Amino acid sequence: QVQLVESGGGLVQPGGSLGLSCTASGSIFSIYAMGWYRQAPGKQRELVATITSGGITNYADSVTGRFTISRDNAKNTVYLQMNGLKPEDTAVYFCNAHGLGTDRRGFGSWGQGTQVTVSS
Repeated sequence: QVQLVESGGGLVQPGGSLGLSCTASGSIFSIYAMGWYRQAPGKQRELVATITSGGITNYADSVTGRFTISRDNAKNTVYLQMNGLKPEDTAVYFCNAHGLGTDRRGFGSWGQGTQVTVSS
């Protein structure tokens, strides 16, 4: 079983910055990719950014140039640096990881979510 714990959400003014982090723990053999998704009230969960173990990144068009995803493989931790935040970035942000467990079976796990609110 693999658990993800997020931290770093909060309230920030438009144009401000915020950083999120997420650490995976448990029966992990390897993690292929980690990423961030978000869900605003009344909307579906959407991709924000992902990063592979090799450092290949993918961003949603809406955050490209403002958000940066990074990863520390040794710590099984993924980060999301969010700059130039807009009110439309307000959402619950979820961490995701998928890979191989110590039992050599694939896993896909979600964190509990952390609230990001952008408001003046």
